[in-house]
Amino acid sequence: MNMNSTWLNPSVSTTNPFFFSSPPVPIRASQMAATTTTTNKIIDSHLHVWASPQQMIIMFVDSVLKKHPSKFVGCCLANPAQDATGLHQLEHLILEDGYRAVRFNPYLWPSGQLMTNEIGKAMFWKAGELGVPVGIMCMKGLNLHISEIEKLCTEFPKTTLVLDHLGFCKPPTSALFLLPSPLLFLLEHHLISLAVLVYVKFSGLFRVSRNPFPYQDLCPLLSQLVSSFGANRLMWGSDFPFVVQECGYKQAKEAVYVIANQLPLSSSDLEWIMGKTAMQLFQGQS
Repeated sequence: MNMNSTWLNPSVSTTNPFFFSSPPVPIRASQMAATTTTTNKIIDSHLHVWASPQQMIIMFVDSVLKKHPSKFVGCCLANPAQDATGLHQLEHLILEDGYRAVRFNPYLWPSGQLMTNEIGKAMFWKAGELGVPVGIMCMKGLNLHISEIEKLCTEFPKTTLVLDHLGFCKPPTSALFLLPSPLLFLLEHHLISLAVLVYVKFSGLFRVSRNPFPYQDLCPLLSQLVSSFGANRLMWGSDFPFVVQECGYKQAKEAVYVIANQLPLSSSDLEWIMGKTAMQLFQGQS
């Protein structure tokens, strides 16, 4: 299995409230890369690989990216410090260290500041100039940040946008089950009309679903996204290692197939979601 791995910039990772200070499951990136095969085309678009503090000191993360460039895609975490050091870090990590995506976490911005401040705009623009996508982690809900995202995309339409974990938009309750998802509404009314290249990660399902594994309340949402948005804009991700404490890694993959069979989803659409979309997104990068 090829792996598309999400990394943290070691210099700022400890400030991210979403990530733990140590891995729930002990496993090394080099071990995971060594066990992959080329026959299975499933690609995990949201996989956290950890390094100990000692390993970080010797640039363990960077070394794994350079050692296994065909196995991992590194995503660095944007540093919104007011002194603009994050902008220089971003450029260095992409051009020198081989990172191929950047994540915006709106909760790392200084109090009272938005992602649309001068630093945020500069980093969003720089990502587009460098040809790398920006993933946005809206842990408290996409609706709280959609105006910021819309403004960034309007000003810098060359930058590709990725919404992590379905934008953290939970499916409607049973009484509203047949209504369009809030995620789809936000996409159609705020982003798609801008002709911005937007991708959505069908990832971390346990974080979004109101139900236990296999998270079948996400069936209508996936169906709506494929119909209105296209499977070639969707990509699966496990949110490993956190998923291990929920349903387990194997079940995280199985959940997608259970949902796909219930719709049903075509084999072609499923192939896009489980790997082809991620391949397409990053194929033009060196």
